[in-house]
Amino acid sequence: MAPERESNRERTPVGATAATRPRTPRLDQPRPPRRRILPEWDPEAFGRLSEKIARFLGTGRFIVWMTVVIILWVVWNIFAPAVLRFDNYPFIFLTLMLSLQASYAAPLILLAQNRQDDRDRVNLEQDRKQNERSIADTEYLTREVAALRMGLGEVATRDWIRSELQDLIKELEERRRHDGHVVFPAERAERSPGRDAEDR
Repeated sequence: MAPERESNRERTPVGATAATRPRTPRLDQPRPPRRRILPEWDPEAFGRLSEKIARFLGTGRFIVWMTVVIILWVVWNIFAPAVLRFDNYPFIFLTLMLSLQASYAAPLILLAQNRQDDRDRVNLEQDRKQNERSIADTEYLTREVAALRMGLGEVATRDWIRSELQDLIKELEERRRHDGHVVFPAERAERSPGRDAEDR
């Protein structure tokens, strides 16, 4: 029986610090959700809905439907039996409905325009950064091409070497014609094989 009594009792903190420590929420657990009086909504979903409504309000279909509704309203309240009329001649209720529609349409259109402005601002910022990167890349490539041109200006190309060799061959042939001397050792060996043997 004694162990059961001990298990039924609540455990109390032991030690000097445990008794004085304030009860704080644990960091490894999420906070419980707070109760709010006002209803919550997703601003992104509300913004998308406002854009859809603003797009519809800006179409010819909305103008046609609104015109049809107003004409039916007026015709019904003029030619219908007096018992079935709900808005007599000054059409005060129609004016109220149109002003209510306008009072909701204007903020929705402004909200959609603000969202579009935010998107345009982000797109312009991204385009500006992309242009800056493109300009930096172009300047880097321009410097690299200029460095390559300067380096190639000092390198002997195949055509330049070929032209220099051709000029040298022409100069040697002219000397041979004027002096009568054999310039190339291979030609000397072909002309006088006996002289080569004697020289050896």
